[in-house]
Amino acid sequence: MAKKVRVAIVGCGGIANQKHMPSLAKFPERAEMVAFCDIIPERAEKAKADYGTADAKVYTDYKEMLADKSIEIDVVHVCTPNVAHCPITVAAFEAGKHVMCEKPMAHCTADAQKMIDAWKKSGKKFTIGYQNRFRDDTQTLHASCESGELGEIYMAKAHALRRRAVPTWGVFPNKSLQGGGPLIDIGTHALDITLWMMDNYEPESVSGQVFYKLGRDEHGPEGNVFGPWDPKTFEVEDSAFGLVKMKNGAVIYLEASWALNILKSMEASTTLCGTRAGAEIHHGGSYPEDELIYNTVEHNQLMEKIISPAGKVDFFEGGAAAEAVREQDQWLDAILNDKDPLVKPEQAFVVTQILEGIYKSAESGKEVFF
Repeated sequence: MAKKVRVAIVGCGGIANQKHMPSLAKFPERAEMVAFCDIIPERAEKAKADYGTADAKVYTDYKEMLADKSIEIDVVHVCTPNVAHCPITVAAFEAGKHVMCEKPMAHCTADAQKMIDAWKKSGKKFTIGYQNRFRDDTQTLHASCESGELGEIYMAKAHALRRRAVPTWGVFPNKSLQGGGPLIDIGTHALDITLWMMDNYEPESVSGQVFYKLGRDEHGPEGNVFGPWDPKTFEVEDSAFGLVKMKNGAVIYLEASWALNILKSMEASTTLCGTRAGAEIHHGGSYPEDELIYNTVEHNQLMEKIISPAGKVDFFEGGAAAEAVREQDQWLDAILNDKDPLVKPEQAFVVTQILEGIYKSAESGKEVFF
């Protein structure tokens, strides 16, 4: 492979513009964007103008893009609505490309399995866009978990709670295109972080409940930070909750909402309780600065420890968050130097499995076993 990775972007909407393309643009010596595909041609044209090489090509059909022999593509970034993740990813692997797919891996386990199967058959690299693993606080806490500082983590909470922050752009409230609401959108980040900290990917069962309350209430949109939504077209849940039992006896409580009458909100956050110590991450929502708090016992006294903000320096200015740039850095390194990416497909599969289990449990009113 050439020293530069040739990237194709499929889906040139919000997440591509907020994360993927500006992050890739930070590494011009290692990556170049040579193809842009979107069902709205103007979006693909703008992406090419903003980020593409001089000879970059624009498409409205990803199949046509993958079949075009006049352009060399090494890796495909899938940045589409959730239900399109599977067919595009599978087609990219069949065409011999590496794939980074936005979270969640898929809207259902059956599609996620198809993606896993196609990846294993291809021999290419595959990762899912869980950029929150690359934050300072999550990296620090993960190092603590790996070193055994918390002991055996047997109870955890995955937090993805917004008070009133329903996304009013794109297709977020569209169930047929997204597969769900806050559970699959932001709950997926909180669950990924929590499972990663615990290094436990063996769920036994899940019980869950989802609610269609504020999203469809005529007064629900009041106070929404992204402006009002239309309750008549709000098809997905506005909040969801689940209790996951792991095969080793550990439990995880997952909470997710776009709109919920709560005082404190946070997302991509976790609470861990271990045999030696506990820890909490507070991120987003009510927390303008990330908080990582350890709780333990020292010299017969209960103690809390926090990260000092004095050492925080953000070297990545403009265009993309630092964690998104770090995500792309390690992804390019994995491709160019034949390494495993930090976010492994098998791990992302379990996240999808659990999320689907919560939806199924809510629908049936019964505990779902894996």
